[in-house]
Amino acid sequence: MHEMGIANSILEAVATEVRRRPGSRASRVGVRIGELAAIDADSLTFCFDALSRDTDLEGLQLEIEVCPRRHRCDPCSETFDVHDYEFACPKCGSMQTKFVSGDELELAYLEVEENESSALAEKSS
Repeated sequence: MHEMGIANSILEAVATEVRRRPGSRASRVGVRIGELAAIDADSLTFCFDALSRDTDLEGLQLEIEVCPRRHRCDPCSETFDVHDYEFACPKCGSMQTKFVSGDELELAYLEVEENESSALAEKSS
């Protein structure tokens, strides 16, 4: 189950960012996963919750955006989502299309809440 390793990597990245901001707390992290990345979103969520339990990151919300497979048509430059293995361009009908996205795995965002007392201390310094 490589989802466990991915969940661990996400949590390590979050922990690194939180350490850079003393007195802050991570509240939400978002990832983008392409439908061809061979990652099960439910398994990733399960592993993420299991690994974060009883840690400083317990309660951190994981939000997953699943990105569709996309192709671009060489003749007309139309970019489109591929459904049911239909690779023909919906605009011009050409079969001269190329894969452009759908295998990504990326950390999209991290929301961090600053502790009010540490934020005030920084302002008064």
